[in-house]
Amino acid sequence: MQVTPGLGNDVRIGMGLNYSGGFAETVDEVADLEKAGLDIAFVPEAYSFDAVSQIGYLAAKTTTLELASGIFQIYTRTPSLTAMTAAGLDFVSDGRFVMGLGASGPQVIEGFHGVKYDAPLGRTREVVEICRKVWRREKVEFQGKYYQIPLPAEKGTGLGKPLKIINHPVRDRIPIVIASLGPKNVELTAEIAEGWEPIFYHPEKAASVWGEPLAKGKAKRDPSLGDLQVFASPALAIGDDVDHMLDWVRPGLALYIGGMGAKGKNFYNDLAVRYGYEKEAETIQDLYLSGKKDEAAAAVPDDLVRAVSLIGPESYVAERVAAFAESGVTTLTVTPLAADRADRVALVEKLRKICG
Repeated sequence: MQVTPGLGNDVRIGMGLNYSGGFAETVDEVADLEKAGLDIAFVPEAYSFDAVSQIGYLAAKTTTLELASGIFQIYTRTPSLTAMTAAGLDFVSDGRFVMGLGASGPQVIEGFHGVKYDAPLGRTREVVEICRKVWRREKVEFQGKYYQIPLPAEKGTGLGKPLKIINHPVRDRIPIVIASLGPKNVELTAEIAEGWEPIFYHPEKAASVWGEPLAKGKAKRDPSLGDLQVFASPALAIGDDVDHMLDWVRPGLALYIGGMGAKGKNFYNDLAVRYGYEKEAETIQDLYLSGKKDEAAAAVPDDLVRAVSLIGPESYVAERVAAFAESGVTTLTVTPLAADRADRVALVEKLRKICG
């Protein structure tokens, strides 16, 4: 993960895995994608199957591909278990695990897990600190605002004692990539994480939306973390007749901008507003929440769809890759818009040639 941003010739290629067609088929495809030049695969964990079992299986079926959680939610495991899990995945993959970490949102955390969604910034900082203590094989003694280890006597039996992980982790610092959007969250990410994973990344507007919080975070950053790695997630289609696929991107944008949260509590809607689409974001949300999903998708602005995607002729995609890289992106975690395995692999091969 020591990539320096350039003009497209040093951008890595990642992909979020979709196992809707069957996990065995996905694993076979990942092996082909690895040969085609894929650098990192993110395994989702929203309210689906857990990511851990799948990453462990993929570790045995791949050799060079980095494997990332996309994402571990900070509320659903204790910090120590998060650290143990990451260390275990790093062990079975011979040091190829990247821990994607994030807060998710109250709909998932409270609705599916039944856990209170509170203090995402403070909890994220403490989780990261505890994980790194575990990986360094220190006795875990931590008295934070949200986590106290060992548990104080007045909160439990009083029998807890400081322990360190039994095994020797492959690495004492597993890379952490934090998914964040809000200014304070992004500032924290730039301060404490190896990588940052924004959603719907707009290269031309990234500096105006995120430049200040990124600068504030980097000013407090430990130099040993290296340069902040930036993971953008555009849809991908390369060809002279692929413009119609822009419409394939609209429903996903409409879902997040319109439906992932209530009025006034939708992080993705807030992002669209910060990009300059205030009226459009309101329209999309009103339509989506009233059940008019197709109309909401149609209301997503054309220029937003194009800006956050890599869809067009090879020369155009090359220009857009350069724009992503120039804005600071180091990994393009793409969603290939292709119906079958061979076409998806071919798209990665084409993008590999563009990225170098």
